[in-house]
Amino acid sequence: MTIETINVSGGNLVKTVNELIREGNIARISLLHDRNRVLEIPLTSIGDPASPAAVLATPVLAAISAFGALVPDCTIEIERTEGIVAGE
Repeated sequence: MTIETINVSGGNLVKTVNELIREGNIARISLLHDRNRVLEIPLTSIGDPASPAAVLATPVLAAISAFGALVPDCTIEIERTEGIVAGE
C-alpha cells in the first residue's frame, strides 16, 4: 500500500473525494485539518466497485460536505492498494 496526500479547498472536497472513489484502487481516505484526522473512510471492506458511490451518497457524503463548508483548506490522505488484479 502507498499513502499520498493532497491539499484541496473546502469547496472542492466532495468532488475530489468522489473522483478518488471512482479510481477504484483506494483502500482508505482520511480527511485532515491542521494535521488532525477528522474523518476516516475505509473502502477495502466494500467488495462491489459500485458500492462506494452508494455509501458516500448517504450520511458520509453529508459529513464531507459539512466539513468542506467549514474549512477553507484541508488535506486528503489516500491509502492506495497496489498490484491487485481482478481474477488473480
